[in-house]
Amino acid sequence: MDAPQTLAPAVTRRADYRPPDWLVPDVALEFDLDPVRTRVRARLSVTRSTPDAPLRLDGAGQVPLAVRVDGVAINDWRLDGDQLVIPLPGDAHLVETEVEIAPEQNTQLMGLYASNGILCTQCEAEGFRRITYFPDRPDVLSRYTVRMTADAQRFPVLLANGDPVARGDAGDGRHWAEWRDPFPKPSYLFALVAGDLQPNRGSFTTMSGRAVELAIWVRAADLSRTDHALHALKLAMAWDERTYGREYDLDVFNIVAVDDFNFGAMENKGLNVFNSRYILADPDTATDADYDAIATVVAHEYFHNWSGNRVTCRDWFQLSLKEGFTVYRDQGFSADQGSAAVKRIEDIRTLRAAQFPEDAGPLAHPIRPDSYQEISNFYTATVYNKGAEVVRMIATMLGPQRFRTACDLYFDRFDGTAATCEDFVRSMEFGGGVDLSRFRRWYEQAGTPRVSASVEHRDGRATLRLAQRVPATPGQHDGQPAGEPMVLPLCLKLFGAQTGRALIEERLHLLDEANQTLVFDGVGERPVLSINRGFSAPVIIDSDRTAADLAFLSRHDDDPVARHEAMQQLMLDTLVAGAVEGRADHDAVIDAVSATLAEPGLDPAFIAEAVLLPSEAFVGDQLAVVDPEAIAAAREALRRTLGRRLEAQWREAYDGARAPYAYTPAAKGLRRLRNVALGYLSASGADDWARLAFTQFGAADNMTDRQAALSTLANGEAPEAEGERVAALDIFYQRYRDNPLVLDKWFGTQALSTRTDTAVTVAELIHHRDFTLANPNRARSVLGGFGVNQRAFHAADGAGYRLLADQLIALDRLNPQTAAKLLPPLARW
Repeated sequence: MDAPQTLAPAVTRRADYRPPDWLVPDVALEFDLDPVRTRVRARLSVTRSTPDAPLRLDGAGQVPLAVRVDGVAINDWRLDGDQLVIPLPGDAHLVETEVEIAPEQNTQLMGLYASNGILCTQCEAEGFRRITYFPDRPDVLSRYTVRMTADAQRFPVLLANGDPVARGDAGDGRHWAEWRDPFPKPSYLFALVAGDLQPNRGSFTTMSGRAVELAIWVRAADLSRTDHALHALKLAMAWDERTYGREYDLDVFNIVAVDDFNFGAMENKGLNVFNSRYILADPDTATDADYDAIATVVAHEYFHNWSGNRVTCRDWFQLSLKEGFTVYRDQGFSADQGSAAVKRIEDIRTLRAAQFPEDAGPLAHPIRPDSYQEISNFYTATVYNKGAEVVRMIATMLGPQRFRTACDLYFDRFDGTAATCEDFVRSMEFGGGVDLSRFRRWYEQAGTPRVSASVEHRDGRATLRLAQRVPATPGQHDGQPAGEPMVLPLCLKLFGAQTGRALIEERLHLLDEANQTLVFDGVGERPVLSINRGFSAPVIIDSDRTAADLAFLSRHDDDPVARHEAMQQLMLDTLVAGAVEGRADHDAVIDAVSATLAEPGLDPAFIAEAVLLPSEAFVGDQLAVVDPEAIAAAREALRRTLGRRLEAQWREAYDGARAPYAYTPAAKGLRRLRNVALGYLSASGADDWARLAFTQFGAADNMTDRQAALSTLANGEAPEAEGERVAALDIFYQRYRDNPLVLDKWFGTQALSTRTDTAVTVAELIHHRDFTLANPNRARSVLGGFGVNQRAFHAADGAGYRLLADQLIALDRLNPQTAAKLLPPLARW
């Protein structure tokens, strides 16, 4: 018997883009809301763009009840797959449809769905078609009027995009509310929320003097944990005015937090819907990292009001137009709220952990991809994080003043339109007075450039030889050449190896050829190269710098990011040698870490970042053949040596970093250093490490210290510490079992554990009574954590692969978008 035939997924290609056949200038929606059965009536004012084309409206999962054209019921409509096709004779019509949907059955969490008694929407990328029939594409921009009717007791709050217009009593215990958004927007920015919610209210006065009412809507029990998010929103609004001149444009700005949400948040015009993880915080339940993430995500979604909403993307291939640019903007905001250097170091770590492997893996793609089979797979680290780095390079080349001028031009020129990445680049060229024709390769070419740098010193002259190579990505065919040379803005500086003084001041060099040579005269002593300062380009640097040179830079470089990079490279070289050869000389790393710990006046937050070892995954990224066990052994050996040889300094750092709890940059830095020191004390095998960790766990007055202690204990395998480990996990569970967000930490801590039995533990957690695939946060806490746990996930017997694959297959049936976000570990190698 012949094997069954399977249809290949349809491929959508950027080159096939064509403008919409019909535009929809105005939309009026009426919702009769009910979790079991919601009726949606839509009135679309449509205008023809293409002669003779029928009107095609996207749909998915709804039941069509009626179709009217210009007030008359018609029967000559048809369904073509999920599309509603209506033949229309003229150039402008009023098309009305009525459909029925079932929010409670919507496990995909796309469109209109129910979350713990709240009805809410998620429409990016293609969720609006699950609400009503519509040309569901980003380049159809419409003005929306929305009227909602619902049970007044179950759904006392009715919210939508824009500003409130009217509300009233509908009789029979029901009420209604009407909202209108005067700004044209694509359907993916539509939002609606109905539920029993309470607001934390505030206000903001814009730079032109307009008063904006702010509100964060949550369940009553969560209201006390919303102050930080509201404060972050006000800071973001002021920062965007100050930095980009962008003023908010509606009379109200609402945020709603829900427990079941595929994304971190969504920037719907005037009504942002958030995963509650990125709204709710107090010291007892949220770590410093949680507080930081809330501020970043609140700012990110607010900044989308201009970079994404007022100027949206023409099609989904242009996704980095809004996401890369907005990530760059939120990174700038976060850097201004604390240590800019530490923030940049964190961003670099994220890029290396998520995007560099993506660029080197089988799913490598440019920041503006050429095709896709499934839109859920489109939301990648390349589009977001590498996209932000591309904007950063443009900003570096233009400088602050010209970059601001170019951004103003971009916003002014494309306000109210659906734009492309090319539109953005042209604005940068025109506003900045530069030619970016060759720089466009960043939008067209996948892969992480590798830059080799070598310095020769002779007779008072330093010669710097640079070469770049863009490796062929796995998607390229055999024999196809590697990538073309990129334009790389590299910040450079030379230091004297003997004196430590600057031999040349920092300069920006554009490496835009495969090979270039720079000559510096008047260099009287052997130079040490500081390159890619500030991580000015997202590249991998291969240099001839020795371990002594890297140790020198880790102490003397005046750019904290470059100083951190030197320390990381020194550690990385040591770990690679240990993983490949089975042993390595640890002395250079020990001396460098010791010097960093001993340096007076150094920011504790920077010290904590500088002394952390590269992750096992990052070490693996350097190797052609990855041996997770050997890498783990090499890393643990270096951690153990650092812990033992520097035990006195770790204890001094641990005891000296105590401070009353406060969410301030200084207090956060002290907590970070103290908890890093605790980790090294546990690695040292000191007799009292488990007692120290358990005491901190019990006495902690904040979640940062409590979870750090829990993680330290959860990683421990020493038999004498087993009692503390089991007790801490049980105490944490019993204390927070009724708080879903904190319970996610309990699950995630065990999924990330470095213990050798973690795979067994994760298999047990999947059958825990509090585990469910239906909630994206819970799925991410276990499956997401396990997937990035290199040693456990890549177990030699393949059990880790089978476990994750089986769970993702099951999750895909419920929620394909969340499954897609958890897939990358299976596509890394």
